[in-house]
Amino acid sequence: MNTYALTAYESNGEKILDETISAQSDSEAKEQGEARLAELNMQEKTHRLTSPKGQLLLFHR
Repeated sequence: MNTYALTAYESNGEKILDETISAQSDSEAKEQGEARLAELNMQEKTHRLTSPKGQLLLFHR
């Protein structure tokens, strides 16, 4: 299992979400990240999901 970082921000820069996701692959982490953002209704907030290697898997500004 790998650990991925999911963060979301308000337009003023305030961090409103800072969670980790455990997944076997980047694609699985991306699916989980998208589902979590949808669950919290944060799809349109600035957000990012990064891999343990520092790759940007999800990004919305």
